[in-house]
Amino acid sequence: MTATTAENPNPAATSGGHPQRWLILGVICLAQLTVLLDNTVLNVAIPSLTRELDASTADVQWMINAYALVQSGLLLTAGNAADRYGRKRMLLTGLALFGLGSLAAGLAQSSTQLIAARAGMGVGGALLMTTTLAVVVQIFDDTERIKAIAIWSTVSSLGFAAGPLLGGFVLDHFWWGAIFLINLPVAALGLVAVAVLVPESRHKQGDRPDLLGAALSTAGMTALVYAIINGPEHGWLSVHVLVSASFGLLVTGAFAFWELRTPYPMLDVHFFRNQRFVGAVAGTVLVAFGMTGSLFLLTQHLQFVLGYGPLDAGLRTAPLALTVVVLNLSGAGARLVTRLGTPATIALGMALVSGGLASIALLGSRGYGGLLLGLVVMGAGVSLSMPAMANAIMSAIPPEKAGVGAGINGTLAEFGNGLGVAVLGAVLNARFAALAPVAAASLPAALAAAGGPAERARVADAFAAGLETSQLVGAAAVLAGGLLAALLLRRAERGGDTPA
Repeated sequence: MTATTAENPNPAATSGGHPQRWLILGVICLAQLTVLLDNTVLNVAIPSLTRELDASTADVQWMINAYALVQSGLLLTAGNAADRYGRKRMLLTGLALFGLGSLAAGLAQSSTQLIAARAGMGVGGALLMTTTLAVVVQIFDDTERIKAIAIWSTVSSLGFAAGPLLGGFVLDHFWWGAIFLINLPVAALGLVAVAVLVPESRHKQGDRPDLLGAALSTAGMTALVYAIINGPEHGWLSVHVLVSASFGLLVTGAFAFWELRTPYPMLDVHFFRNQRFVGAVAGTVLVAFGMTGSLFLLTQHLQFVLGYGPLDAGLRTAPLALTVVVLNLSGAGARLVTRLGTPATIALGMALVSGGLASIALLGSRGYGGLLLGLVVMGAGVSLSMPAMANAIMSAIPPEKAGVGAGINGTLAEFGNGLGVAVLGAVLNARFAALAPVAAASLPAALAAAGGPAERARVADAFAAGLETSQLVGAAAVLAGGLLAALLLRRAERGGDTPA
């Protein structure tokens, strides 16, 4: 029978780590990979869903966004629930909900049923995203935690690279529902392994649940993410987006106001007085901003500028993920943190991400060689910076609040992802509109409206120039964010900042 570590919420810190910690990490990473694959695997099934479920464009968008919206909105609440009611218990609950949602999605007979099932999967995904990182913090001591977090973060890169490939393979051999049903054996294996291996841990008893804080957090985060997702499509000044963003900001402000005054806050807002925490927060948002925004631009670069098909373009982005996987599994980032310290490692990693983006911008138009160089350099930077920043966030928060810390980390990454696509996409569109010889909302539309080969060439050149400008903007933002994060973390170390 597994003991509950309520009185000692982080026994690994004094015991050298859980004796089966590496096996538990493998189980956790398997559960995490399933959630992350589901963020990307659906994209390749869009033609099948449109045809077989008679889904409209709006239906397809909700199939994709229902999962992301529910997951993003519930991350903080899920982390708080894990701290209060038990991280193992919430991990098991997340696996069960994710498995049931996958079953419902695989057997859906209409667009409405699939959207509802995807929303249910988002609830399970939020619990899994927060509890997996929280458990890692609990079972590894200070000497091994950064390496464990590096391996945990590697799963994100695997999910990005493997999702489209796995989805394409499944759709070549089975019907579209199989992309969801393949989650079932993984969820079942995870349930058994977690029940047997993972120790229970939770915060000390006595804190009352912050129900109003949970409601405000969920509503505010969902509205903000919804605005970010819909901004590029509906326009940033449209009523649709402005109302959602304004509501999200208002509710989030009310959440902060309430958290400052309730005796049992879900999120202690005083965390943001800790420079170590604020530095890690800034870095997390901006590395997600740069990576996701650049990949959004990269797929267009490969297809529209270099002329690759969708599958070839996907395969040519794989070196970024493979570089992250190889370096993190080798422990290079963990060794560098030990040698250089967290601030210097984050500064170096973010500088490499920025340099990779600049290489893609300046050399990518000449062929795949320059783009490959940029991908590898970016991968090296991500493998150094992301684990170091996740560790910095978790180290700046008391161990008994590990679930909330994981929720903050996940929420910030979601914001960074959305902002990267939104901001860099807006820069691309503005630059393209200024340079293109014809007025059009997209490159294909502009090419169709062009009067001849010479004008089509100018349209293509304008789009390439827009890509270059937006990628350089992303590179500058990532570099500035890395230097800011490193500066704040260095000041926190010199000032002797302790966990918030």
